Amino acid sequence: ATVLLLRACLVLLASPIYILSFLGIWEPFCRKIFFPFFIENMCAVHEKKTKKRKQDLFSNLPDFKSRSGELKLLEIGTGCGANFQFYPPGCKVTCTDINPNFQQGLSRSMNKNQHLHYERFLVAAGEDLHQVPSGSVDAVVCTLVLCSVQNVTGTLKEVQRVLRPGGAFYFLEHVAADHSSWKYFWQQVYYPTWKLVFDGCCLTRELWKNLEQANFSQLNLEHINVELPWTPITPHIIGYAVK
Repeated sequence: ATVLLLRACLVLLASPIYILSFLGIWEPFCRKIFFPFFIENMCAVHEKKTKKRKQDLFSNLPDFKSRSGELKLLEIGTGCGANFQFYPPGCKVTCTDINPNFQQGLSRSMNKNQHLHYERFLVAAGEDLHQVPSGSVDAVVCTLVLCSVQNVTGTLKEVQRVLRPGGAFYFLEHVAADHSSWKYFWQQVYYPTWKLVFDGCCLTRELWKNLEQANFSQLNLEHINVELPWTPITPHIIGYAVK
């Protein structure tokens, strides 16, 4: 009852956005203007908190090069290219995102990271990567994306399809807090309004369970906290899985 009451209060506070959504105005505005702006700035803050973690996470990417010595990498939900700096020199990158409105931030990241070879840019959802041949990439990267895909299981199936045998899937995602915690209480309060404002982002997904059920041959997963003040997205999981 308390959660429902607080949710109602939050709806009242965010009523202009709900009205714009009802009128069909908010979603196109969010995708074209607000969300790309928010993501680029939020990623800058998130990056400061997770840089060392990401450096450690991606440090073994060269271990997954193909026999030819190439490393072909597919990133799901590339956004503004915040992960480019962590990829090894000469890495061949295919970028995908369901939202095509990140061009400015993406161009800035590309200019800063000319040690990479950018192969393709695809407008595609994580659940439907049909433009990418099966078994064609050595690594797949997905950070802060599984919270907003329509189907987590479907996305992980596509990850496994495009990976070659022995390839790796790298992830860093915010997840649901412990159900007995105040963090989870506030995640439930924020959930509907947060999802509307931030383009489908779900606060209470237990993504580690999806990964455990995805039948990877090896799963290296760690629960961590990323301290982002005044946000409900502190709990994260980080790691990689091998096909």
